[in-house]
Amino acid sequence: MATLPPRPARAKGRPRSAAADRAILDATREALAELGWGGLTIGHVATRAGVAKTTLYRRWPSKNELVVDAVASLFDELEMADLGSLQADMEAVVAQFAALLVRPESQAALLALFAEGSRDPELRRRIRERIVDPQKRLVRQGLSQALDRGELARDRDEAVAAEHIDIIFDTIAGTVEHRILVTGQPATQEWIRRFTTLLLTPGLDSTG
Repeated sequence: MATLPPRPARAKGRPRSAAADRAILDATREALAELGWGGLTIGHVATRAGVAKTTLYRRWPSKNELVVDAVASLFDELEMADLGSLQADMEAVVAQFAALLVRPESQAALLALFAEGSRDPELRRRIRERIVDPQKRLVRQGLSQALDRGELARDRDEAVAAEHIDIIFDTIAGTVEHRILVTGQPATQEWIRRFTTLLLTPGLDSTG
């Protein structure tokens, strides 16, 4: 008796659609800005995004995961420029961050996450892993560019910078968030220049 050839393996589920993902994340931030954390439901998001609830649940099993990823997608847009000096590079990325924070959807989402995260250790862990830690790449990149340009002494400052990546990031993120979200003051270009000058002067002084 002839042996039948094996059947080709079936693909596991339908491939994810980048357009659908963007629509869902955009809808999440819009709904959060209008309804708040307590009012936001998977059903609201699915309706706004024009997808079935089952589609959304396959991607994000919980509201916590959905909102964190919706915020993370905004921060993933930030880029560290290479403008010829560490000061200019830092000013540019701080300006990008400030512009992101003044958007109503960003403010609503971040404030909701801060409030819920203070009561939910698992949510706080996800915020750190999905939003905070990945953005430290910007500090690493900025310092790396400065080292390559000779602005920082590689033998002295590279180890110091590696130890203090967290502190540098926390200082930038905390200061800009406090300025915009807590005090409601604008991050003007002059304020950004003064802030980055203060940040860079103590421990990251030039080799010249």
